Amino acid sequence: MYQDKIVLTSRDILEKEFKIDTRGYRPQEVDRFLDVIIKDYEEMTSIIRDTEREKKELVEENIRLKQEVRNLKTKIEVLTENSGSEGSTNADVLRRLSNLEKYIYSKE
Repeated sequence: MYQDKIVLTSRDILEKEFKIDTRGYRPQEVDRFLDVIIKDYEEMTSIIRDTEREKKELVEENIRLKQEVRNLKTKIEVLTENSGSEGSTNADVLRRLSNLEKYIYSKE
């Protein structure tokens, strides 16, 4: 993904040989090579910064989603408990109604 943005590999830097001039290495050649290295380091720094920002956003989103899941689980538990207690309440009401009907109709 980032390979197309980075020109040099560590092997390129390690194996780079400069031609020797009468007074040593040719300064222009060394400067051009160092410019490429600097560009690569700047690109790598930018990539690292972007990746760290993206990682931070993903961690925050993950935390938010986990909290949302916990809240939804709590709501499901509450609804399950409430529907269970309503069911028993409805059954109790029906049982009482049935007993009341028996009582009323048996007296007539």
